[in-house]
Amino acid sequence: MGDGDPLVLMRVPEATAEFLSGLRAKKLSPHTVAGYRRDLLIVGRIAEEAAGVEPGGLEVRRLTGRLVRAAFADFAGPRSPASVNRAWSAWNQFLTFCVAEGMLEGNPMAAVPRPRQPAKAPKPLLGDGSASATLLERIAAGAREARDPWVERDLVVLGLALVTGMRSAELLGVTIGSIGGAPGDRRIQVVGKGGRSRSLPIEAPIERLIEDYLDSRSRRFGLVSLPRSAALLVDTRNAPLRRGGLQYLVGQCYRYAGINDRVQKGTLVHALRHEFATRLAERGASAHELMELLGHSSIVTGQGYVASTAREVRGAARANPAYGVLDGLLPGGASGDGVSPAV
Repeated sequence: MGDGDPLVLMRVPEATAEFLSGLRAKKLSPHTVAGYRRDLLIVGRIAEEAAGVEPGGLEVRRLTGRLVRAAFADFAGPRSPASVNRAWSAWNQFLTFCVAEGMLEGNPMAAVPRPRQPAKAPKPLLGDGSASATLLERIAAGAREARDPWVERDLVVLGLALVTGMRSAELLGVTIGSIGGAPGDRRIQVVGKGGRSRSLPIEAPIERLIEDYLDSRSRRFGLVSLPRSAALLVDTRNAPLRRGGLQYLVGQCYRYAGINDRVQKGTLVHALRHEFATRLAERGASAHELMELLGHSSIVTGQGYVASTAREVRGAARANPAYGVLDGLLPGGASGDGVSPAV
């Protein structure tokens, strides 16, 4: 748009609809798109009230830094930093789109501060590291008392999450055809965030678990064969398992396995992903390896698991000479001579 070119006149709701329609090319999950729509709608309504216009009547060209900043100030009041940051990102992308389409001269989000968020610490299952084994063993023994019990399916859900670290949406997106490779060298092709795909290795125990599950599924529903496009994980009616059903299933497994108290607040299926990454880091996996396996876009996230669990870090801290001094000051310590060190 050259100097003096008039701005394209469009109201915020129409521009929002065009922006959301364009997101389809990015192949985002329905859950993500719904989040964009919700944040754009709520902040847009606040901006309308602040501008004193009728609902749906705010023109894009009136979205100045001052107006959007005021709208975000109201929006942020009762909400968490994470919610504000999510909305900030949605509006930043939306207004960048508006600039590209000639509706705005510049993106006003530079005038809108965003809250700092503390780095998120990994949230694996609490305890001495035995919780995942307890979970699998008790569910395999039939601990989950469901109306229509299906131990083989429950074990595949838990097992896949624990040996691959897949996100909920990734687990639900796995099909029969996602599993490939020769026996002993099998892999699962996963489509993660942003449509990025990765290939996750699986070993013989989970291969056998999947085979047992598919056999039980064929017997349960009288199936001769399954198409490659069929969802791997299904409910007790042979319909693809949904997000709510997955969350409920895993929560019930925690409960009946008796490890509810080891699941950290704010996690459910995601606790199994954190458990996967944390236990691998404990056994020497590098940040780069974790980035590849978890499907992160940056090595920094994987570094968080390594930093919190690496044995080398503990070993380095243990070598602090102050430990030797303190040990000698305690009854039964190494020195035990009662001589205080010089200070």
